Amino acid sequence: MAQQASKKGGLVNSFLGTIEKVGNALPHPASLFAILAFMVIILSGIMAELDFIAKNPTTNEIIEPFSLLSVEGLHMMLTNMVKNFTGFAPLGVVLVAMLGIGIAEGSGLIGALIRLLVVRSPKSIITFVVVFAGIISNTASEVGYVLLVPLAAIIFHAFGKHPLAGLAAAFAGVSGGYSANLLLGTIDPLLSGLSEEAAQIIDPTYTVNPAANYYFMFVSTFFIALAGTFVTEKIVIPRLGEYKGDAEKEEVKPLSPAEKKGLRYATLVSIAWLAIILVGIIPEEGFLRGANGDVLRSPLMKGIVSFIFLIAATCGIAYGKGAGTIKNDADIMNGMGESMKTMGIYIVLVFFAAQFVAYFKWTNLGMIVAVKGAEFLQGIVGTADGETTSMVAKIPLMIGFIFITALINLVMGSASAKWTLMAPVFIPMFMLIGLSPELTQVVYRIGDSVTNIISPMMSYFALIVAFMQKYDKNAGIGTIISTMLPYTIVFMLVWTALLVVWMLFAVPIGPDAPLIYSLPQNIPVQ
Repeated sequence: MAQQASKKGGLVNSFLGTIEKVGNALPHPASLFAILAFMVIILSGIMAELDFIAKNPTTNEIIEPFSLLSVEGLHMMLTNMVKNFTGFAPLGVVLVAMLGIGIAEGSGLIGALIRLLVVRSPKSIITFVVVFAGIISNTASEVGYVLLVPLAAIIFHAFGKHPLAGLAAAFAGVSGGYSANLLLGTIDPLLSGLSEEAAQIIDPTYTVNPAANYYFMFVSTFFIALAGTFVTEKIVIPRLGEYKGDAEKEEVKPLSPAEKKGLRYATLVSIAWLAIILVGIIPEEGFLRGANGDVLRSPLMKGIVSFIFLIAATCGIAYGKGAGTIKNDADIMNGMGESMKTMGIYIVLVFFAAQFVAYFKWTNLGMIVAVKGAEFLQGIVGTADGETTSMVAKIPLMIGFIFITALINLVMGSASAKWTLMAPVFIPMFMLIGLSPELTQVVYRIGDSVTNIISPMMSYFALIVAFMQKYDKNAGIGTIISTMLPYTIVFMLVWTALLVVWMLFAVPIGPDAPLIYSLPQNIPVQ
């Protein structure tokens, strides 16, 4: 038995070692996009020379590749470099949202909310609360990893449960539940911006709003929290058994009077914002409605990033004033500045990604790849004009896309980097067979989430190993994988089942976000 376990462990470790080597062999994401941009330049010249063409499916116009190796292509690259960068849709929205989140995080508001949620929960539901809190915390990225994961281990230990089970439950919520939430976060405008850029390869007028996946995300929160609770209670805790390590139980400190005062202040500001939004959106002539009382295309929906910034910033300031963590305007600016420090490498990545996307569109390579890919898929699932297919026929395609994304995620951890690479290929391709960019995006998010917790390429993986070693000095990559793999399997099954039901009933996945896309007539070709 021991030999068998050792053999299995050796195979697992060998597999993980291969994944780690492949991931480490990849260039930095920013370098990867620089290389891809260069490849587009070369490929555009080759395809133009070979006269590799496609036919527009709605107008029957010939789509020709344009060479970046031509004089015209050289002029395009030189004169549009800055425009490509500053006009890249996700850049501004992410930076603006992060400024507000930075104030809320710097003041201590987000950390206090997580502690309040977890510390006050009874033992009977603590597992559900930890997973649920993990899902909610991914709105503010590193807070869940840095605060909740070690806190959950301490709480489980205090309750007489194995601390690594608490750590696993929190990690599953924060990272495995990355695409579920009750709130919109910075990832939503980032991904929607990339989806919009990709959709405009086919339809230049197409827009994707940041709340495009909200209905699906909201419902997913409860399914994933319950699934995480089930795995923790029925698989992880029995497998780990009783904790017999050397780590002593630590006291979980309750909120201080100052922190409670800060939360009261933040609550009042939140209520005020809710009242403003309701007054602006409920009346037919509400000031936050669009033309003719439209809600889906209203200033509220179009300005969702502004609301994320304003609400996070004002609640953070209110908390800081009450808790005493913000004493003057310099503290506010420092919080915003700290959030921007973490965005430096993202800005570098965006510069190269923006050039890649712009080149891909200008050369018509994006359109040609989409048309050729769609022609292959049309024989399987039909076309966007509804000639042969039903949504049922397209379900296996979406399940396959989940698996493709989940596998890529094992060696390329960044959600934005992956989507920048994948969106210009898959969104146009799926649009041509009648699947909306919003649906493609939500399917991508499922695949991107479920393998986060078993990917050595995930940016916080080393931190999780360090937290584990506090309770088990021999813990390593294999320990994390073996502990988290049941979450990956169950999350994938639950999320895939939810997606199938969603598609069968043709429920919109968000405001103004249908599942089906119909090709407009006379799509312009460059």
